[in-house]
Amino acid sequence: MSETEAFPGTVYLVGAGPGDPELLTVRARRLLDSADVVAHDSLVHEELLDSIPATIRLVDVGKRPGPDGQRTTQEEIHELLVKTASEPASVVRLKCGDPTVFARGGEEAEALAEAGVDCEIVPGVTSAIAAPGVAGIPVTHREHASALTVVTGHEDPTKPESALDWAALADTVAAGGTLSILMGVGRLPDNMAALESAGLDPETSVAMIERATYEDQTVVTGTVATITDRAERADLSPPAVTLVGDVVDVREAIDACMQSLDRQLITTDQYSQIEGD
Repeated sequence: MSETEAFPGTVYLVGAGPGDPELLTVRARRLLDSADVVAHDSLVHEELLDSIPATIRLVDVGKRPGPDGQRTTQEEIHELLVKTASEPASVVRLKCGDPTVFARGGEEAEALAEAGVDCEIVPGVTSAIAAPGVAGIPVTHREHASALTVVTGHEDPTKPESALDWAALADTVAAGGTLSILMGVGRLPDNMAALESAGLDPETSVAMIERATYEDQTVVTGTVATITDRAERADLSPPAVTLVGDVVDVREAIDACMQSLDRQLITTDQYSQIEGD
């Protein structure tokens, strides 16, 4: 990283962090201010996009369906990055969280390498850790958890070809580990059922953090047995991170400290209304 500014002919796979633009890294900020093109995901905070100089071309390559039902495919993203860098132009591929944590940064880096295009991976703050952190939940704790496992909750846990071993995940949590599930709102009932069927105590604590680091962040807590109902009552929607493990209980002990922050992301009223039966 000898160059402090974006260099023509190079693609920078940049992590935008969990949402709040202030959690952007210094390296990422410099590249965003000096690139020719920024190809961004649909979940990148609008304030961050608005802060990019007007001289820089923004390209939305989000995979959420547009008004016409179409979405950008991964192959189209690869083609765009290669073509734009070959002009030559300096390109920032801006991704939410970290570019290599369920963000397909590895695939894009491989495609760039195959095409002979220089690239750099610029790490970002992943929501797997940031979301529980800003909600007052440490993912590891000397007295509660010495291991952290991050998985995708998007795939169907009942599929025979599932890449996730839910029995092993349940054992890890039971042994005192923390499980962080990304993209698991839609599969929440299935994922909790999979953990319980694998032998995890249904009273194991669970927290869900919706829109972490945004002003309307919402936190829902419960157990493996109750979190699905509570999330439905709170009308949670993606993006949200699900935390499973004893560390969730630490939040209550440090809640007073978190509430004293000038920037109050979670209000006491929110906390009470959502957690109360």
